[in-house]
Amino acid sequence: MQKLLCVYCSSSDRLDPKYAAAAEELGRELVARGFGLVYGGGKTGLMGAVARAVKSRGGRVVGVIPEFMKARELAYDEADELVTVVTMRERKLLMEARADAFVALPGGFGTLEEIMEILTLRQLDVVKKPCVFFNQDGFYDDLIKLFEKMLAEKFFKPSNMDLFRVAASVSDIFTQIEAARGVQAESKWFQTR
Repeated sequence: MQKLLCVYCSSSDRLDPKYAAAAEELGRELVARGFGLVYGGGKTGLMGAVARAVKSRGGRVVGVIPEFMKARELAYDEADELVTVVTMRERKLLMEARADAFVALPGGFGTLEEIMEILTLRQLDVVKKPCVFFNQDGFYDDLIKLFEKMLAEKFFKPSNMDLFRVAASVSDIFTQIEAARGVQAESKWFQTR
């Protein structure tokens, strides 16, 4: 079975064109590297850009979309497989189960919520798959600084910083996926007195 890269990203069409260009580059690159795409099933914003780029290169697109979004005609109907679910929670669970690795492109609340859930599951050693932030033009710099503050204040262990990778370019995403393979989570809980 083909490996699937789960891509979390924005559905907004109001973004600087540089973000869509990077999403399209990722779509082409993931096909070149033998991956298919699993994502939120949308046709707008970066979601649509990455899906169309995958299809244009003959790659496999698996979309997972809630019924309420499909009813608003937001679905990418050209997907090879378009799975309709009822809730956002079902969507995330199915994407998580189907993915071999996760990448977060720049995005808003939804993108951040999705990738943070995966990081939480990585911390708990429930998910053992690579997780990468695409830090396009420093987009995630402040989030990474927040993670460093959490670490400094002992909200998590130093090994938690190994549970994700940060990529500076599209090609680096795949380097970081490989670098993250086999990283094991340390027990979450500190020893108490």
